[in-house]
Amino acid sequence: MMRKLLMLALLASAAAVAAIVVSPATAKPPGANGLISFTRFDPALDQDVVYTVNPDGSHEQPLMAGAESGQWSPDGTRIAIMADCCGERILDPDTGSYTQLPTFYPDPGLFLPCMIWSPDAARLACEGFGDDPAADGVYTINSLDGSDVERVTSGGDDDCPGDYSPNGKRLVFLRASFEFGVQALFMVKTDGTDLRRLTPAGMDVNFNCGSWSPQGNEILFSAHSPRGARSSIFAVHADGSGLRQIPIAACGSAAGCFEPVWSPDGTKIAFTTFMPQTGQADLYTVNANGTGLHQVTHRGLGAGLKDWGTHPLTR
Repeated sequence: MMRKLLMLALLASAAAVAAIVVSPATAKPPGANGLISFTRFDPALDQDVVYTVNPDGSHEQPLMAGAESGQWSPDGTRIAIMADCCGERILDPDTGSYTQLPTFYPDPGLFLPCMIWSPDAARLACEGFGDDPAADGVYTINSLDGSDVERVTSGGDDDCPGDYSPNGKRLVFLRASFEFGVQALFMVKTDGTDLRRLTPAGMDVNFNCGSWSPQGNEILFSAHSPRGARSSIFAVHADGSGLRQIPIAACGSAAGCFEPVWSPDGTKIAFTTFMPQTGQADLYTVNANGTGLHQVTHRGLGAGLKDWGTHPLTR
């Protein structure tokens, strides 16, 4: 609720001024496992800072203060950034140069933070908030200049896009009902048709919006199951079947695990772990079967993991 209120406040301020066929044959070729991006709160600056880090934890580097990181572009050359000062930016992490996107669309009164890249990098998916709550939903825009706004979903209190399918034909998203306390993963075609629910009724899905495997067959998310337990990492097939928990040590018991994303080659998972005993949150990676747990960061994250891209590792 606080997240939505913040978005609506920003909007008000700006206004004042068929069957599913998803298989490895349709998937994009797996990419190399490059840099991980994340956002950490810096108490000295009193604001979030976007960082990159190698998966082994080396060469942690700040990119931008006063911002939140979104997804890497498919080729690993750019990151979608939401800057506190001025909204959406497409950032080149090597040069610091960026393209500014509109973020606020006065007609029809939409605030569109757009952080999710299509596989061909032509479009960005957005979590839209409107002057009229009936306008809330998932939208997409042209990634070059923010033009060609297209609506994908409607009917939810908050629809958060998580990822495109590797063939670019569908989006996985989280639908939240603040009135009834319901959060569930859904999938929809990019033209807004063929809406399908992926997680069962009663499953307490965290506010993470889904990560689609490069192979196209599974979607990652985190949830409390059973209710009241600490969060664990789950995967579900792209047709809604095969729901399973990834057996990661400590997740769901000693620690809460959330914000999972696939590695570009689809063999590993990155996620954030929160330790209630210390109040710290750090990045970890693990093999797709839950083995080989590796801690990436050691200082506490604050805002947490965002994406694992194909940008070459820092040497």
